[in-house]
Parts: sequence; C-alpha cells; structure tokens
Amino acid sequence: MKHGDIAAQLLAWYDVHARVLPWRISPSDRARGITPDPYRVWMSEIMLQQTTVAAVKSYFERFTTLWLTVIDLANAEDETVMGEWAGLGYYARARNLLKCARVIRDDYQGEFPRTRVELQSLPGVGPYTSAAIASIAFDQSETVVDGNVERVVSRLFRVETPLPAAKAELTELADRLTPKERPGDYAQAMMDLGATICTPKSPTCAICPLIENCGARKAGDAARFPQKTPKKPKPTRHGHAYVGRTSRGEWVLEKRPEKGLLGGMLGWPGTEWQEEHPKEAPFEGDWIELGEVRHTFTHFHLILTVHAAKDVTNPPEVLALRGPNAFRASDLPTVMRKAFDLASQSLED
Repeated sequence: MKHGDIAAQLLAWYDVHARVLPWRISPSDRARGITPDPYRVWMSEIMLQQTTVAAVKSYFERFTTLWLTVIDLANAEDETVMGEWAGLGYYARARNLLKCARVIRDDYQGEFPRTRVELQSLPGVGPYTSAAIASIAFDQSETVVDGNVERVVSRLFRVETPLPAAKAELTELADRLTPKERPGDYAQAMMDLGATICTPKSPTCAICPLIENCGARKAGDAARFPQKTPKKPKPTRHGHAYVGRTSRGEWVLEKRPEKGLLGGMLGWPGTEWQEEHPKEAPFEGDWIELGEVRHTFTHFHLILTVHAAKDVTNPPEVLALRGPNAFRASDLPTVMRKAFDLASQSLED
C-alpha cells in the first residue's frame, strides 16, 4: 500500500464528488485561490461535535446570518445565543462558543490563530477540532481524525483493536496517510468518504476510490470494522418539573447553573434528577401531575414527571418570569420543551 497513492486517489475523487455544505469552500473554488473563512470553519466544527450534518445545517445558517463575524457573536447576549442553540444539544458547546468568541475578540483582535497548538488553547477546542480548523481553514498539514476517518482507516488496515482503545493506533495510521499538499481538502475528503461510501453499515465498496488499497475489502469483511468494545447499559434517572404560570400569564422559569447538564439554559424549576418521588413543589400553586416525558442524554436516560399549575403565587425572586410575548418554547432545551408541550394545553384551558 503506497500512502501517496491513497491521498492522490482520494483527492481526485473529492474533486468530483465533494459534498456541498454551507461552511465549505468547494475544491474548484479552493483551486482558484478562494480560502475558507476560519469563523465559519470553527462554527461548523463546534456544532458538528456529537451531532449530524443534517441537524447542524439550519443552525449554522441561522447563526451565521444573525452573527456575521466572530466579533458579532462575541458581542451577543448569552441568553440570546443559548436560545438560538436550543434543540442542538450538548449545551456546554454553546457556552464555550461564546467564551471562545470573546477570547478571539479580546486577545486576538478578532483573528483566529493559525496553528493547531494555539487553536487548542481556546475554550471548547480540543485535539480534533484544533487539527480540523488548522487543516481546513489554514491548509496546515495536520492529522484530522473523527469517527468517519477512524472507520475508513480501520478498514484500510484491518485494525483488530477495538475502539476506544484503538484511537492512538488509528491516529498514527491516519498521520501516515495525510499529505503535505492540499491537507485541508484531504481531511474533508476522508470525512466525505466515511459519510457517503465507507458507511457504518453496508458500505458501498464497489464505488470506493480506495477499493484497491483496502485490506477489509480484499478480505470481504469491511462491515466488521471498526471493532468496538460493548457499551455498558445506560442508567435511568428520575426527576420532577413544575411548569407554572402566574395570574398575569407569565411563565415561571429558572436559569440552570452554568456548570452541568443544560448549563446556563432556561428550564422549569424542579427536583434533582435522582428523585423518583416528588418533594414539596418549589412554590405555591394548585399543582396537577400530568404524566411523564422521557429523554436520553449521553450517559443516562431521564424520566421526568411533569406538574402544571396556573395562577401560581409567590414564585421565589431567583426564578425568571417571562410574559407571553417574551417567551418562546423553542428557546428551551429539548427535554424542557417536552415538558412544556405536555403542560401547555392544561395551562391554556
């Protein structure tokens, strides 16, 4: 297997078959000297962490329309940005997005650093993201390894070590393949190959540009790779949420702590997510238990019992009141929106 041949074959395929994505500069435009906007590359990479391209597209387009530059984003209100992020999940990313934008504004005069080391010093930018930005935005020869790349490399070399233990081995192999010329296009080509041809199930090997080099294809067992260590079952937690309105029609919400799940987001007051049986409601009201909503986070399943009351009285001052014109259910994280959907009809009656 000649590593240079693999890069050349993959880039030739990418020049014809590159996906059209709102944050991407096409290979033909790149060849004409048009360079990517680091802000858009960074934004896309943060949004794409643990999320699909299909889910990200509309959020990316909305964010980059609302905030055209990193300085525009840095100057935005936290609550506005968190509200626009609602539904995309993994909310620590949104908090780090703002922190990073403000570091770029204050410490780098609005210009992104160009090297992987400098990029990795920014909030929310880890080894993969720093390599991706350096490669795609600045054409630095960095090794970019996401889930798609791991899958492609594991099949090319038939790596038997299961993930996640195989990550270091796969990164080393990917590094051997990364070319000095057009590394940004190459990184995106590897991602596209994994997303469109070398897919997790039923890979379409017959049209793969690397078919002659793939060890798993030759052995006839491509779908067996990458090997993975079985995951432990997720535990189930329980909690209670209290969806209330005052006599003036205001919704009673709380801002969750900055650290932890859904940090900094608006939500409904309630119990810790460890309690199956309800405690006393957080403020006075004729509470009615409506039923349960369910949601799955990365490490656990949540069953949330929803209570509703209208004409609530004496909500604590630490809670946030939102009038009908100042409240959008779409600003809530998904699990809190599920609770709202269950409670809203009861409160509107």
